[in-house]
Amino acid sequence: MQKNITSLGSLNWDDLKFFLEVARTRKASTAAKRLAVDYTTVSRRISSLETSLGTLLFEKSRTNGFILTAEGQRLLGYAESIESTLHMACEQVSGSGVALSGHVRMGCTEGFGSFFVTPQLSHFVDAYPAISVDILPLPHFISLSKREADIVIALERPEHGPYVCCKLCDYRLQLYATQQYLDNHPPIHRPADLGKHSFISYVDDLAFSSELLYLANVLPGAHAHLRSTSVIAQFVAAQQGRSLAILPCFLAAQDPRLLPVLPEEITVTRQFWMYCREDLRKLKRITLLWDYIREVTEQNQPLLMGASREMVFAD
Repeated sequence: MQKNITSLGSLNWDDLKFFLEVARTRKASTAAKRLAVDYTTVSRRISSLETSLGTLLFEKSRTNGFILTAEGQRLLGYAESIESTLHMACEQVSGSGVALSGHVRMGCTEGFGSFFVTPQLSHFVDAYPAISVDILPLPHFISLSKREADIVIALERPEHGPYVCCKLCDYRLQLYATQQYLDNHPPIHRPADLGKHSFISYVDDLAFSSELLYLANVLPGAHAHLRSTSVIAQFVAAQQGRSLAILPCFLAAQDPRLLPVLPEEITVTRQFWMYCREDLRKLKRITLLWDYIREVTEQNQPLLMGASREMVFAD
């Protein structure tokens, strides 16, 4: 009993901040960059915390980095609760001006993040200059459990976890080509004509979600001469007028060089889901950004569904 009292009494609560970053990144060097300190400081603070608690929190491996032990996993849950409680406490005791400040990191699919969310957020930060926002438009899954982001917009709803989740919107994809392509290749009057054409598509075995495998589902047997894990790379390639591509309307419709091909016959509808951790959802800056994204997405349904080429912004 005395050992536990001594451990708790000597615990430096600031060490938990270092523990959380190492647990999430699995690398002391990465944690050091995020905390703006050097590697030795991170290593020293983790050793200090382990000494205070009298237990090993990480197994250290050259190949896998810092892996949480069973004791580290148990501490992680408590440390995250403390972190969230501190955020909430700061908002509750601060004035409204301070509460509407801080930092938010939003993870998003690459195309939607680059061509829709980023333009919208440029208006958001003008309206709320005390809130800084990181946008991570990446062609892979973004983890909330590792705190890679505070809010995530994804193609699929999370199956489990302590998350608040909502369906953000439907969006449509269509087949696109340039006028140059259409002029220099066999005419397309019906889907059967597409067998004579080449496509740009995803690398099937590297797609981070099965929801991205449009071509195989819509046009079985279609051949893609050029493939990429990036929808932006596919978009840029389609602009060159060499191949057809199935692209999101919110991306392709904003470029007058790209024309929809067989829009009544070739169409795909997908959904975006937005979610964040339950403990963060109550923070005012998270709520503000969450509601803003929902509002501007609703306003832009014509663009998202291919009925308009124009993006609109919140008043």
